Amino acid sequence: MTAKLIAFQGEKGAFSEVACRLYAPAFDPLPCATFEAVFDAVESGRAELAMVPVENSIAGRVSDIHHLLPQTSLQIVEERFLPVHHQLMVVKGADPEKIKTVRSHAMALGQCRNLIQRRGLVPEIAGDTAGAARILSETGETDVAVIASDLAAENYGLEIIEANIEDAGHNTTRFLKMAADTEYPSIDAERVITSFVFQVRNIPAALFKALGGFATNGVNMTKLESYQQDGRFEATMFCVDIDGHPQAENVRLALEELGFFSTSLKILGVYEADPFRG
Repeated sequence: MTAKLIAFQGEKGAFSEVACRLYAPAFDPLPCATFEAVFDAVESGRAELAMVPVENSIAGRVSDIHHLLPQTSLQIVEERFLPVHHQLMVVKGADPEKIKTVRSHAMALGQCRNLIQRRGLVPEIAGDTAGAARILSETGETDVAVIASDLAAENYGLEIIEANIEDAGHNTTRFLKMAADTEYPSIDAERVITSFVFQVRNIPAALFKALGGFATNGVNMTKLESYQQDGRFEATMFCVDIDGHPQAENVRLALEELGFFSTSLKILGVYEADPFRG
């Protein structure tokens, strides 16, 4: 029987693979070089699911994803929050006191500033955490350390010399599980999140009017982010998460009012909230 696949961006050992193994254990992780390749793997049928990070409690949003979400035909079917624990690793036998350089993804380096400063290391940006670990295992440099996951250390035979080195204990990344075919959860589910993107009309107070319906209908908005579309400063897109099911009367009315003042509106997914939200 052919194994079911879940696509993620990065190399083997990336934190996205950690999320795949933890939250989709029945699927084999499929590494992809780019987020575009992740979406294509599911849209083409090579994989059944995608696992993509959208935001981190310290570093903020993953900007590439916000530009790709409006373009994909995939739908969000689940959200998961992964506590991120960074490990400092070296090739086996290297003297920890002779480490001069530390390599990792820019976001990981930014989340471990205290450790880097305490050890007096020179940070070098790598394409991703697991890729940095793989390259170190191949070069065998004894004066270089890498910040990556436990899984990366295991995969590439590296030795962890300091564990859980992140600056903040609340370091958490939110992941979205996405699929080509999906069914909305029941309207009676305990807590439902609806995610969507929209673009307001280019008229005075359009955003105020577009969002007013959520306030008047008592719909809680948990996220509102803006970004430029296609490099045009007048074409601002907004990415939104709200509490509620689109079939609920108050959400239906709020979305209807939003439509009056928007040039485009796309539902990205309707899914049950992760218990992590509390």
